Amino acid sequence: MATVTSADGTHIAYETAGAGPAMVLVDGASCHRASGPMRPIAAALARRLTAVAYDRRGRGESGDTLPFAVGREIEDIAALIDAIGGPVTLFGISSGGALALTAAAALGPELVDALVVYEPPYVPEGAQEPAQAYTAALHDALARGDRDAAVELFFRRVGVPEDQLAGLRQSPFWSGTVGLAPTLAYDDAALGDSLVPDEVVAALRVPVLGLAGGATPEFLRYGAATIAAEAVDGHYAELPGQTHAVEADALAPVLTDFVASAR
Repeated sequence: MATVTSADGTHIAYETAGAGPAMVLVDGASCHRASGPMRPIAAALARRLTAVAYDRRGRGESGDTLPFAVGREIEDIAALIDAIGGPVTLFGISSGGALALTAAAALGPELVDALVVYEPPYVPEGAQEPAQAYTAALHDALARGDRDAAVELFFRRVGVPEDQLAGLRQSPFWSGTVGLAPTLAYDDAALGDSLVPDEVVAALRVPVLGLAGGATPEFLRYGAATIAAEAVDGHYAELPGQTHAVEADALAPVLTDFVASAR
């Protein structure tokens, strides 16, 4: 593990694996290096790339500085790129894809020369009501200091059935997620109004790959497909048999091939 210091003085923990062109991996909600998909993905990518997994602020071994702003998470990514040397490809899963998209546009092609998003949970115009209700309820729970309620809201939002939710409450995973509850608002902020930010996508001047699982519900494919369609140099692909919990060995060949073609 190493650390970098972001622009606001926050220490961001990261690790690298492999050699070759660099790819920075951006986790989604409730995940960090020790709990989530990125370490296995980094290990699979290390055969051909330098994979950089990091703890987003407020998670794992990274610090945090309040008040939060999405711009600070972008500064964290910039500090990582400065430490490892750029330009890099950004890869973001779920709400991490929304952050990666915003960062790629903000940092420009000198720092980010390609972007990959896996199932960012954007919704079509007119379908924002559930997202808006979640945002309001999440902020209310966090303002009351009710982290348990915030986590329950998140799991309901992502479609965890009642019987599984009861099981999660009894598992060690629940307490770890409760500890990260404030960062659920960070991911919600990265998604903005939950609509694909058309102007941001259209402004990108780097290759963009939108990915989704072939076994994923159609509504979770929407964001990746729309971003790919709107990007100047956009491509879309579905991974057969994969779901939102994508397997590293199914994902890695697609990512490495994309990096090779983008350069």
